[in-house]
Amino acid sequence: MLKKLLGEIRKFNEERDWAQYHSPKNLATSVLIEAAELAEIFQWRTEEESRNLEDTAMKAAEEEIADVFIYLLNLADKLGIDPVEASHRKILMNAGKYPVSSSRGNRLKYTEFR
Repeated sequence: MLKKLLGEIRKFNEERDWAQYHSPKNLATSVLIEAAELAEIFQWRTEEESRNLEDTAMKAAEEEIADVFIYLLNLADKLGIDPVEASHRKILMNAGKYPVSSSRGNRLKYTEFR
């Protein structure tokens, strides 16, 4: 499923000759910009409101999540990183940093565990 999506993204970019603009720097910057647009949807909402978005805000969140994801996939593709494999490795690393015994229900960063 991810490979199919990546193929669609590549085709979309190739048809528009956008590879020339897709340097890792530009793609990473685009991830940040789109993530900020996603965050803006939640800005000034209460915790409760953020959990129960109205239809227009939900649609906007969906679109911004897609934008972030597409740019991340473009960046991973450009760098030759398999995002699924990288995520599996990162989960294993995080499990070592955040053992259940120290982190369950605890908001602290692993460097702050006592």
